[in-house]
Amino acid sequence: MSSSRLPIQRLGHTDMEITRIGFGSWAVSGSGWRFGWGATDDAESIAAIRHALARGVNWIDTAAVYGLGHGEEVVGKAIADLPEADRPYIFTKAGLVWNPDDPQAAPRRIMKPASVRREVEDSLRRLGVDHIDLYQVHYPDTGESLEYAGGGFGAVSPNATPLEEYWQVMAGLKAEGKVRAIGLSNHSPEELTAAERIAHVDVIQPPFSAINRSAAAEIGWARAHDTGVIVYSPLQSGLLTGAFSAQRVAGLPADDWRTAHHDFTTGLPANLRLADELRPIAERYDVSVAEVAIAWVLAWPGITGAIVGARRPAQVDGWIGAASVELTRADLDEITGAITRSGAGTGPARP
Repeated sequence: MSSSRLPIQRLGHTDMEITRIGFGSWAVSGSGWRFGWGATDDAESIAAIRHALARGVNWIDTAAVYGLGHGEEVVGKAIADLPEADRPYIFTKAGLVWNPDDPQAAPRRIMKPASVRREVEDSLRRLGVDHIDLYQVHYPDTGESLEYAGGGFGAVSPNATPLEEYWQVMAGLKAEGKVRAIGLSNHSPEELTAAERIAHVDVIQPPFSAINRSAAAEIGWARAHDTGVIVYSPLQSGLLTGAFSAQRVAGLPADDWRTAHHDFTTGLPANLRLADELRPIAERYDVSVAEVAIAWVLAWPGITGAIVGARRPAQVDGWIGAASVELTRADLDEITGAITRSGAGTGPARP
């Protein structure tokens, strides 16, 4: 599937041409689990997905762990009655395994072969598809829990599955036709190199925004290896939409994971300053602050596309134009200055 309404780009050396913005389903996955965004309305979520597709978006990124399976179910319902020619590419992830008896516990990072094969079948069923266009390893296997709030991602257990072993399983799923392409999310350049020796890394998915710029090395690795790059959180979980304030953050529901994250606590003043400094550029182009923030991400060499979420159709309209915003060298200089002055985040401040 391809779209003529939004700019598209080939995803690495796959045969998929994707719109430079894709729909992310983490935020529509519902509450009742450790990393939810508060209560959601499934009907409204489905409407948001369908609106994004109607506006030209041609891929959806999800993960088994989102809503402990519910996120994939919502995506499956959104695409169920679409004609084959109108169906988007579906990207999902494996490797975060939850305890159904304790949904508030942090999922564990597990990529054992039997677990992966069970996960892919469960994802196919929830999504209602006969293959997955891009199947990604969510995090390196540590055998331990995933923790966001503590600012770390756990320790490696002696029971962790070696990357070489789980990447071979992913390559096997591709060879069998269950998945069309395989990718690695949240893996370091060293881990990407180890995987590449076994099977080509079709796509990587790191976090990347004007606040979190720490994946520049991974993006550079991908560019050198003809690997596609789709980045998540280009709006830093809403902070770069221009719609946030300290008061809004204070009013987030207790079951929204952001309430405990450093970006929304100790890092909040600097992050809000950066969003405010993007407003003059947005006004010059008559676009939203969110569209400027996403356009900055898309200007980074090597990035194929950015994943952006929405819980309501109107939110889609607030970012859909980002791929058509062409920032000039002067704009990039201005944003570099804004990043530096604000003190927000880490990493290089210019593409």
